[in-house]
Order: sequence, then C-alpha cells, then structure tokens
Amino acid sequence: MGTRRAHGAGPDLASVARLLADGTRAGFCMALLDGRAWTAKELAHHEGVAPSTATEHLHALVRGNLLTEERQGRHRYVRLAGPHVAELVEGLAALAPERPAAARSLSAASRRRALAHARTCYDHLAGALGVAITDAMTERRLLDPGHGLGLTRAGADWLRELGVVVPAGTRRPAVRSCLDWTERRPHLAGAVGAALCGHAFDAGWITRVGTTRAVVVTHAGRRALRRHLGLSGGLLAPAEAVSPGSGAAPGRA
Repeated sequence: MGTRRAHGAGPDLASVARLLADGTRAGFCMALLDGRAWTAKELAHHEGVAPSTATEHLHALVRGNLLTEERQGRHRYVRLAGPHVAELVEGLAALAPERPAAARSLSAASRRRALAHARTCYDHLAGALGVAITDAMTERRLLDPGHGLGLTRAGADWLRELGVVVPAGTRRPAVRSCLDWTERRPHLAGAVGAALCGHAFDAGWITRVGTTRAVVVTHAGRRALRRHLGLSGGLLAPAEAVSPGSGAAPGRA
C-alpha cells in the first residue's frame, strides 16, 4: 500500500500524455505553434473534424493547461498556454516518427520544404535557419553550450549592439534550447530567442510566407546575418517559393 502511494505521488505526467495521445488534439497543438490565436472553427477545418468535435477536444486541452482561451466580443479564441507548452510540443514532435506523406499537390510539398527551411516555433526561429543561427552564436561564443545553453557576456554585448531588447523581470528563462522537430537538433528559445526573432521581423530581416509558419530571409536579412553571424548564402537562400496565399487558416502547413 505504502509503495503504491509513493509511486502515485507527484505530477501526473500520464494525464498530459493522454491529452497529446489523441491525433486531433496533437494536430491542434502543432497548428498553434505559430503563436497566434485560432478559433475552434479554424482548427476544426485545419484537422478536418466537425466543429462540435473540435470544441470538445479544445475544452480538454484548456482543462489540461495546455491551451488558454481568449474572448473578443462574440468570438472565442484559443492559443498555447505559453512558450513552455510550445517547447514541449516541438520537443515531442522531434522524437515522433515521420508519418508517410499522403499523395498531395506540389504546393503542399513546397510548403513543407519551406517550413523545414525556416519557420517560427511559437515566438522564436526554428528549422534549418534557427538551428544555424544557434550554431553560429555558439561558435562565436555568444552562447555557452555547457549545461544546456547560456548567454555569455559577449553575447549580451552583441545583442545590445544589434539593438535587441530582452525583457527583464520575467519568469521566462533568458535562454533555453528547444529540440527542432525537422532538424532533430536544438534551436534557441527562451526570452533571448524570442527577442532575436522579434528583432528580425521588426528590422525586415525575415518575413512570413502567406498564412503559414514559414518565413523567408529578405535581402536585408541575408546581408545582416552574413555580417553578424557569418551564415552562408546557400543557407539564407529561400526554399522553393510558396504562394503568399498558401494555407486556408493561420499557420496551416
């Protein structure tokens, strides 16, 4: 009896696993990695389920603290409960086996390649570009890879010189590694990763591809990333062009 109590004490990890064990709920969480808020109707369309089914699944995800609800007038939106949930989902996706690709259009294959090349993971950069930025920062000793990732003094100075403002006084870790689900290697997350991604958007270094999570590096971004991190032109070149109108709902890919 005492042994059973000891084993049952502590966090109920299995309850979280059960939430993500359902394909529809997992699909919702993957879609919400774009960091934006979606309606139940949009998510239902994205996963090809009835709105009533989507609502039932969303209630379960909200109760499980993986999603939060926001109301605006008569409309209700859901989003991931925070960057910690995004990193959990991205990390699990990196461990998951690849499903065989269904016969789809050329544009769908192009969207997938664009996502693998460069995309947002909640509020930081992921894909080949995100991993390359993390590697370059580590090689230049802007990040310390010991015991996970840490920002060095040189890294803090570098961010300041770029004009990247990292919010202070938050509970969010300054630097975290997030296992990239396409590259299967870590990319930079945490407050620094989010601030760097926000700066890249604000400075016009990257721009979104239509309504997907994919991003492309602009001409200004190529110059900046070559200059500041020594990234190669081949890496910074965009993947196959994706139509700006790709995707029927935000983040669909």
